[in-house]
This record gives sequence, structure tokens and C-alpha cells, in this order.
Amino acid sequence: MEKSNRLKKILASKEFSLFILLVIVVAFYGVASPNGSFLKTRNIRSILDSMTIYTLFAVGGGLVIISGKIDLSPSYVGAVCGVLLAKLLDQGLPWYLVVPICLAVGAAFGLLNAVLINEFNIQSFIATLTTGTFIAQGLVYLIPAGVTYQIKDPVVIWYSTGKIFGFIPITMVISILIIVIFGIVLAKTKFGRSVYLIGGNANAARLAGLKPKKLSYIIFAYSGALGALAGMLYAGRLKSGSLVGTVSYGFPAVTAAILGGISLGGGTGNMLGCFLGLLIINSFNNGLLLMGLKPYWQTVASGVLLLIALTIDYFSTRERKIKLTGSI
Repeated sequence: MEKSNRLKKILASKEFSLFILLVIVVAFYGVASPNGSFLKTRNIRSILDSMTIYTLFAVGGGLVIISGKIDLSPSYVGAVCGVLLAKLLDQGLPWYLVVPICLAVGAAFGLLNAVLINEFNIQSFIATLTTGTFIAQGLVYLIPAGVTYQIKDPVVIWYSTGKIFGFIPITMVISILIIVIFGIVLAKTKFGRSVYLIGGNANAARLAGLKPKKLSYIIFAYSGALGALAGMLYAGRLKSGSLVGTVSYGFPAVTAAILGGISLGGGTGNMLGCFLGLLIINSFNNGLLLMGLKPYWQTVASGVLLLIALTIDYFSTRERKIKLTGSI
């Protein structure tokens, strides 16, 4: 009986639905792609490797969304930390000092967001959009001051472009470790349970003895630091600080998180669903390219997938409210 109930619970879960959707996408492109190129080992590795930067943004952004807020700044913070990494390395600082400095800058942006939201009561959407598109975007141009700094540090290049056994990209290993670590933290720790509680009902969490403001500072700092890490890995891949950097990665990452079952209403979702959402979007986009469609169709597809995810999220949230309160 217990095994039967567990099986029913798995089959009814959001993650199982996502897995079936992923199987459908893979099966379709496996047949439709030229010469079955979609299922070739090199292409599968390419899909997983292309997820690296998106994964870091999706984990940080997903953590914030579960807590009941939203963070639109990490992709811009990543761009700042990419150019800062390149400039500091060019000025002779060793990588083991530069990397912590950039992570601290990312965390500082997260703390700034938390201050604006918690102390000045600015909506998270507005606060993070402002720090991202104005402050961070401005620093992207101010830091290099018109100079393109090349990255020549062998350690930075190694962890950004190297492969374990000549096959597995190190960046892929880093991203998988990040999603596993935060998945365990959310599922198995007091901090993770607290994140779900404040996302579901901040007032009830406060009455239960939690400190939503304090948790918010920690969560946004994590999001900013993960954005910085993504920006550094991206810059290491390019071997230079890019003015555009990771700016375009933010929207697809949020799309993947929501598609993966992390509700915009807060309080629900997990990193497994987030990872499956990333796999679906990256597989879908990869298949479009293999079939010869132009790259801008990826943006259109991401928009359609986001609309679908938001629609599903709306009805799921609505159903959950009905079950809890007996009314809409």
C-alpha cells in the first residue's frame, strides 16, 4: 500500500509531467533532426554545456521566486563581474583574490536589492530592474572605460573552458554541483523550509518566529553571487570582458524556473523541476537550430513556453488557494 501511494504521488507530480514533456521533445527532434543529429553524443554534450550559465541564473532566480519575490538583476550583475574579472586580472591581481572580489560584488548587488525591498518597501520587480538596467548596466561601461581587457590567466581559462578526461566540461560540473547543493538545501535544511514558508505566507512565517527580512537578505545575496559566478564563467569562455556579457541570459533562465514548477506566487517548486525546465528549453532551442530555423525563433519559442508556464502556474495557484481557503 505504501509503495502504491508513493508511485501515485510520483506519477501525479509536476516533475513527472516535465519528464514526459522532455521525453516527447527528445523523441520528436530525434526523428525530425537531419540524420538523427539531435541524439548524437556531441550534440547532447552541447545541450548540457549550453545550460551552464542559464543554470546559475535559474538557481539564484528560482530561490528568490520561491521566497515570494523576483530578481531581474543577476544577468546584469554577471556582465559587471565579467568585465571586472578581466580588468583586475589584467592589472596583475591573482585569480584567487579576483574571484572572491567578484563574488562579493555580486552579493553586494543582492544586498542592495534586499535593502530597497525590505527597508524602502519598493516592489522587488522595480527594485531589481532598477539596480540591473541602470546601476549594473552603467558599471559595465564605466569599469573598462572603453578598453577591452583580455583574460590570459591559465587557471581562469582552465575552469571556464577545460574538460575533465577531455570530454566533460568543468563548467557543466560546476553548474550541476550548484543545482544539487541548493536542491538539498531547499529540501533538507531548516533554511530551505524557511524559504518556502516566507514565500507561502510571510506574515504567518513571522508569527511562527521566522525573520523574513533576514532571510531575504541572505537569499538575494545568494542570487547576486550566483549571477557573478555565471558572469565570470562566461568571461572566461570568451577570454575577455564583454560589454554585453550575460545580459541576454536572464529571461530564459526565469522562464526555465517557472516552466519547472517554481510558482511566481512563491512557496512552491524545487531545483529538480528547475533543472528539467532548463533541459526542456535548451533541448527545444537546440532542435530548432538543427532543423535550420533562424536563432531569433529561440526567443519566440521561449516567450511561448513562458506564456504556457505562466498559464499553468495561474491555474495551479488558483487550485491551491481553493483547497486551502475554499474560495478563489
